[in-house]
Amino acid sequence: MTLTHCQRRLVWPSTWSITVKVPLLVALLMFIVSAIITNRVLSRLEATQEKHLTQLASGYLDGLSAALAPHVVRHDVWEVFDALERGGQGYKGLDLIWTTVVTPDGSIVASSNPRTFGVDTQLTEHALNQFTGSGNIIIDKRAALAHVRRSLTYKDREIGVIYAEVGIAQLLAERRDVLFALLLTNGLLTLALAAIGYAAVRWLMRHVKMLSDHLGRSHAGAVKPIPVDRMPPPQSDFGRVFQRYNAMAMAVNEREALTQRLAKEEKLASLGRLTSGMAHEINNPLGGMLNAIDALERHGDHEHVRRTSVGLLKRGLTGIRDVVRAALMTYRKPQTERPLQASDLDDLKFLIAPEVRRKSLKLAWENAIDHGGMIGVTEFRQALLNLLLNACAAAPHGGNVRLTARSSADRLEIVVSDDGPGMPDSLRSYLEAAEAPAAPIMDGAGLGIWMVRRWIDEVGGHVRRVREDANGTVIRLYVPLRREETRRVA
Repeated sequence: MTLTHCQRRLVWPSTWSITVKVPLLVALLMFIVSAIITNRVLSRLEATQEKHLTQLASGYLDGLSAALAPHVVRHDVWEVFDALERGGQGYKGLDLIWTTVVTPDGSIVASSNPRTFGVDTQLTEHALNQFTGSGNIIIDKRAALAHVRRSLTYKDREIGVIYAEVGIAQLLAERRDVLFALLLTNGLLTLALAAIGYAAVRWLMRHVKMLSDHLGRSHAGAVKPIPVDRMPPPQSDFGRVFQRYNAMAMAVNEREALTQRLAKEEKLASLGRLTSGMAHEINNPLGGMLNAIDALERHGDHEHVRRTSVGLLKRGLTGIRDVVRAALMTYRKPQTERPLQASDLDDLKFLIAPEVRRKSLKLAWENAIDHGGMIGVTEFRQALLNLLLNACAAAPHGGNVRLTARSSADRLEIVVSDDGPGMPDSLRSYLEAAEAPAAPIMDGAGLGIWMVRRWIDEVGGHVRRVREDANGTVIRLYVPLRREETRRVA
């Protein structure tokens, strides 16, 4: 069973907000400190109570021993009873339940509770077991009782033993009251500190949240600076951070504006170069066509001259038509997607032909597109034309430029290569990066690559590999194609 996003946020502390983590950490630390303090206080209270109880019991038994010794020697039961009665009245701080005097052979001389411990009877084994243990005082917390004993001696001779049972319910109740007071005080203090920590962190995090919101909104467009009226004092830590963020936002916006402006200038420059090439391509056949017209005017009555001149006019007009059609297909307004055809790529040969002839390049053209997947043809042709022009510019005079295009039902593979000196590291890293970083604009260079990368990101394609070696540069693009049925359903 999988957890939802909200459930994971509740289960995993690493996903909790810092405004929750800090108060919980404070509460945990307070709990640990409170537990240690409570344990120390209760231990100290218990030790104090036991010491006080031992002192009272020792004083009681010391006084009782001095008063009972002569009467126990004479086995005077009534005097022993009287001494026990008077001894109990003098120690109101002790909750005496019973006191019993026993001879060395276990025979009871007298007891403050004669109904349970009769005269001249034997002290029961159960009663004796309650006094078994180390020390002169044995505490039974479960029964809320303390048992003390004292040997009774007379002239260095043991004449009996005094056993006494003392109630300690009041002492245990005092411990419970102290424990409750400590827990209540520590609990309230923990809650108060946690609330103060939450409020303090939330107050501090409001600046972080403001900065985070502005950074998050920057993905949707331009990076917006933080308004001055919402900024903390400039001398504060957050004030300095906000000032640096605003400076960064202005620099990013200026860089983006510069990139857009350079992109437009590059596009116009490319268009100018292509226009110049097109003019050259049109001017050459026009010269021949004018010559053909002049020949027709002078020697139009000869069939051979007419046939030759008409053929020349037809070839010239066909060449002009191909150049104009290729330029029109590439630079017309973007339209909706349509099936890709092999001729959409072949038209680009006419646009790069002037550059190929100018540098005497060898152009290898392998167009194996046989699946009409849906794609924005205009944008695709513009991006591919940029790559081809870059390859022509990078190749040396008399060098090689190669294009290979293959398609399947759902993907188009384009490979453009040249034997030039290679692509700069910044452009290669920019083209290969999983997420496009800032455009590597350097002295007006790199805009064509920036246009290609922007188009690749828009259509969901990727650059699988950019290889550079002694033979030049190879750029391999993969572009997704959609079936025509999918577009119709959508």
